[in-house]
Amino acid sequence: MSECDAAASPSFEMTWSSTTSSGYCSQEDSDSELEQYFTARTSFIRKPHKEKDEQIDWEKPILSQTEIEQKIKEYNSQINSNLFMSLNKDGSYTGFIKVQLKLIRPVSVPANKKAPSIQDTRKSSLRSQAVKRRTSFYLPKDTIKHLHIISRTCASEVIEALLKKFMVVDNPRKFALFERTEKDDQVYLRKLSDEEQPLRLRLLAGPSEKALSFVLKENETGEVNWDAFSMPELQNFLRILQREEEEHVRQILQKYTHCRQKIQEALATQTPG
Repeated sequence: MSECDAAASPSFEMTWSSTTSSGYCSQEDSDSELEQYFTARTSFIRKPHKEKDEQIDWEKPILSQTEIEQKIKEYNSQINSNLFMSLNKDGSYTGFIKVQLKLIRPVSVPANKKAPSIQDTRKSSLRSQAVKRRTSFYLPKDTIKHLHIISRTCASEVIEALLKKFMVVDNPRKFALFERTEKDDQVYLRKLSDEEQPLRLRLLAGPSEKALSFVLKENETGEVNWDAFSMPELQNFLRILQREEEEHVRQILQKYTHCRQKIQEALATQTPG
């Protein structure tokens, strides 16, 4: 069992730090609408990304309890807000992390739920365990959330908490939490493992956003994780795949038919002998 699994379930407190209005594009995920989305925005033939941040893995030191106390004092002395870190009697500590949501694709919520507004996200909600119909919408671009977490909180728990607040029913494995660092005019991006502890990384880096910030993105692994999709989505993918195959076959047949006709026309114009 990992340290993440063994840790007690943390309490999350989320607040908005950015204002967004009509950033949603809602639709019910009927078969035709799913097909329109996937055929318009994705393909089974993977295309190269136009832009990709370089990756770097900084070595993270292990701090003693005395060093943690000193780091917390230094951290609190450098911030210009009330988002302080606090040391607990059991040796753990609590504090805030800021997460920027940079999602390209729409997310899914139960169809009987409206797309959450800023006010809705302040209210607690439970993720649906059995969803027959879904509504898809786009999260406002560059949405920023502050989370109040404990030092034992893992990256996977942060992702689940964000999805729960938005009532998102997509598989958490579709998303990943990234560590973003600016150094020497270069931007470096590193995907956190499920067991890594974001608040510990925040303490080590200090409050500077250039030294460290967190970004929630789609989990692009280079391979499609089919287990992360629901049964209706997988069935829809099969229909799309069949249509793409049929279209490729039609184009190939058309090409050879046209070539055959040209050859036959050339033969017909030539005089035997």
